[in-house]
Amino acid sequence: MGVWSLLVNRVLNATLAGFVAVLIGFTSSIALIYQMVINFGGDSGLAASWLLVLGLSLGVSSITLSLLYRIPILVAWSTPGAALLIGNAQGLSLNEAVAGFIFSATLIFFCGITGWFEKLMNKIPFQLTTAMLAGVLVNFGIDVFDQMNTQPLLIIVMFVVYLVSKRFLPKYTMLFVLTAGVIVAQKTGLILPNEAEFTFVGFEYVVPHFTMQSVLGVGIPLFIVTIAAQNLPGIAVLKAHGYQAPISKVLSFTGLANIVAAPFGGYSLNLAAITAALCMTEDVDKDPGKRYWAAIAGGVFYILMGIFAGYLIGVFSTFPAALIFSLAGIALFSTITNSIKQSLSDDNYLEASMITFLVTASELSMLGISSVLWGLIAGIFTLFIMNVFRR
Repeated sequence: MGVWSLLVNRVLNATLAGFVAVLIGFTSSIALIYQMVINFGGDSGLAASWLLVLGLSLGVSSITLSLLYRIPILVAWSTPGAALLIGNAQGLSLNEAVAGFIFSATLIFFCGITGWFEKLMNKIPFQLTTAMLAGVLVNFGIDVFDQMNTQPLLIIVMFVVYLVSKRFLPKYTMLFVLTAGVIVAQKTGLILPNEAEFTFVGFEYVVPHFTMQSVLGVGIPLFIVTIAAQNLPGIAVLKAHGYQAPISKVLSFTGLANIVAAPFGGYSLNLAAITAALCMTEDVDKDPGKRYWAAIAGGVFYILMGIFAGYLIGVFSTFPAALIFSLAGIALFSTITNSIKQSLSDDNYLEASMITFLVTASELSMLGISSVLWGLIAGIFTLFIMNVFRR
């Protein structure tokens, strides 16, 4: 009985950790995925198809890598990347966006197979990349409070629930915020009649159309954000828990999987960070060598999420715009805070970080290049000028 009790306990703990990790990731960013597809000219059907592909891709990748290396490697989509794509959707077609996804994934794959990842990121101060990320995300945070002009009760309740949950149950903050928002919206008649039912979602192939704008406006910024805001923290989480993952091989795998999935909506595949940490604690298993089963369980729940994508998106499409925008913005509060904090962590980069942040957050668009890439260029130029005159 003792052995069986221990085995059952291990299975339950691993399953619960994997479920919570996927649930938190899902509730934190489904609003962004949905809005991204709509902004690129798609509809709820395409959003469901993309969620199916993401669920299958993340599930298979997490299970394969965790079994292969016996390490809790949880793969995720890029929440900041989705936010960036929403901000960069203006003037880009769906075909150009997919081309940008493929270009970004190819760069990540190349970094993996060549082992140039660490060298590449060392060339760009992380203070500038985090300032760029903060500039991308800050408007999402501001939009939460702009929504109070139209739906004050809904947003105030969601905001208060966020603060209370963050204080007492931080792991489940977004789940509580989503639940509170849905209840208030339902009680006030903001949610449309729900006619969603379970249906199998098909794959929708989008022919990529490579242009200079797709590369400069989507490909390169998405690559930088995915590497700096997702893979780097993911690596840090693994190291913090004592796991030495073969980073180059993992990047090669996720990059290649991303290339294959991109034409079907797999815009970004990368190492999970915050949610991955849930699969690495002692609560999962006292033996660090057994915790990879939590990531495997997470992979299974990713696949289930993808299978039920049609129903989930159908339900989500009935939500009012204020709820969707606010949910997305609140989910990014922590990322915005950490990005600003990191960008100002070194006095030597304060000026360059500020310029990067301001230009990125602006509506600057010249030569077919969005403000995101201009922000990074402006920051590097500022740093160069400062260093030249300092000498």
